[in-house]
Amino acid sequence: MPRLADKVALVTGASSGIGRAIAIGLADQGAALALVGRDTLRLGTVVQDVVLKATRVVSYALDLALVESAGDLLERVNRDCGQLDILVHCAAAYARGAVATAPAQDLDWQYRINVRAPYLLTQAFLPMLKAAQGEVVFINSSAGLGATGHVSQYAATKHALKAVADSLREEVNGDGVRVTSVFVGRTATPMQEEVHRLEGRPYRPERLLQPSDIAAIVVSAVSLPRTAEVTNISIRPHRKLS
Repeated sequence: MPRLADKVALVTGASSGIGRAIAIGLADQGAALALVGRDTLRLGTVVQDVVLKATRVVSYALDLALVESAGDLLERVNRDCGQLDILVHCAAAYARGAVATAPAQDLDWQYRINVRAPYLLTQAFLPMLKAAQGEVVFINSSAGLGATGHVSQYAATKHALKAVADSLREEVNGDGVRVTSVFVGRTATPMQEEVHRLEGRPYRPERLLQPSDIAAIVVSAVSLPRTAEVTNISIRPHRKLS
């Protein structure tokens, strides 16, 4: 029997990259899926990828930068799925620039997607997750553990996301909810291709982590027996970039 056959998982950033891979990995284990993404066409393609594997799939086109309240999404998921066992935050925004010159509006945009949106979504869905004794997974970045030059804004939001996860873990442990942060190194995604372009370096996806690597970690973490909780995972490409 698939390990997640009786579970419902909501995945943000599901239209491409790591989010898409996690959706496929959860579907492979029989989970029902609620997929959130900004790009309607790409989200529809992911639905087609998983519809024969998952017990049920629903999707919601949503720009998380514009989210002021998660109440509407909560109502729709509750109506369509009736429960929520796993919440996976994959959506992310990235902008590059030196502290001396990076526009504040870039910081605001990254904050809204990388911190504010997952905060609001977690807050809204927490009663359902507590009822299910479920899981919250934050797909973070290696930048959330240590910043390098020209990524102060992005790294600051990822540091903040780590703080949200760490605090949440302490608050909901007694309710049986597990909270995992995955600190991901460079992964072969459309975002990483753009990062390489901005850095002026050649993009060689075969030397990077693959989205399926991250999906395997997440599926394993949420499938563990209830005697264990994975709190923090760091994963990087086997071969360092030169």
